Amino acid sequence: MTLALVALLLLGGAGPAAAHHIGAWAPRDNPVSANFKQIKFSLQEGKRDVALRLYETGDLRRELRARATTLPAGLDEAIRTGLAAGDVPAAERGLMVFFLRLVHELALEADRQAGDTTAPPSARAAAARRFLEAIWRYYNLVDFVVSQRDAKAAAGVRLAFEEAEETVKENAPADGVDRIGGPLRTIAKIVAGLIETSATTARRDS
Repeated sequence: MTLALVALLLLGGAGPAAAHHIGAWAPRDNPVSANFKQIKFSLQEGKRDVALRLYETGDLRRELRARATTLPAGLDEAIRTGLAAGDVPAAERGLMVFFLRLVHELALEADRQAGDTTAPPSARAAAARRFLEAIWRYYNLVDFVVSQRDAKAAAGVRLAFEEAEETVKENAPADGVDRIGGPLRTIAKIVAGLIETSATTARRDS
């Protein structure tokens, strides 16, 4: 899992996230997030055949299939079926679950690395900033969908993210990284609940 998460961080290209206020900044795309935006735009334009092709041949699906063992069973097929049928809510739900799972894994790994006291605080803080950039890259893509489904949970993720970011910003005290674990675990807990709720809804609707 760690190697896969490192690969996701490297795909982002840029270094640590710049200071920002939630909602006013978005990290640069990597191939997975760029592919998602292409799919989303095609759906908005009513071009479901294009959206399906972009999904079937794109980096998003490759990443999803590489992580199949950590995702709810049948997620790939559910997204594909939703896109093919023009069932936007179903496709959105599946894509949301995929990105929330990435956020969950990144938050837990960020917590692990930030809590590794064998490394200097400055190195731990730098690593945490890179993880936070990756977390926001993926969560930002589905925040609107999450907000529609559970506004309280969406607000909780955003607040926890801001709290985590505050502890490791460039001018934060050196020991700030020691306080990042709480908000990171809050993010992981909230998104895990969202994933479970979505899976339950999908089973009920099937």
